[in-house]
Amino acid sequence: MKYLLWLLKAAIFFTLFAFALNNQQDSTVHFFFGTAWTAPLVLVVLTAFALGLFVGVLGMVPRWLKHRAAAREAHAAKQAQQAAANTPAAPAAAEQSSSSTLSPSDIHGI
Repeated sequence: MKYLLWLLKAAIFFTLFAFALNNQQDSTVHFFFGTAWTAPLVLVVLTAFALGLFVGVLGMVPRWLKHRAAAREAHAAKQAQQAAANTPAAPAAAEQSSSSTLSPSDIHGI
């Protein structure tokens, strides 16, 4: 399975490499106010991909922070609940274990 994954990664890499070699022509990107950028097509595609990735991650950040804060609050509530449950239960557990021990007179029925 490991070799199959490496083979898949190599196939993807060589496909992208062949794409880069086949698209070395200059491409012009026209911006606003008459500005333009001339670069190889592969660089233009890579830049567009990187900018799209950045914008996507930037759009996810507020929701990610909200979920992170909610997880932190849930963890704190769980910790507080466990602390509250463990505090009164400790004496009761000790009391129960001491009452459940049998004395020699209980064993012999005396």
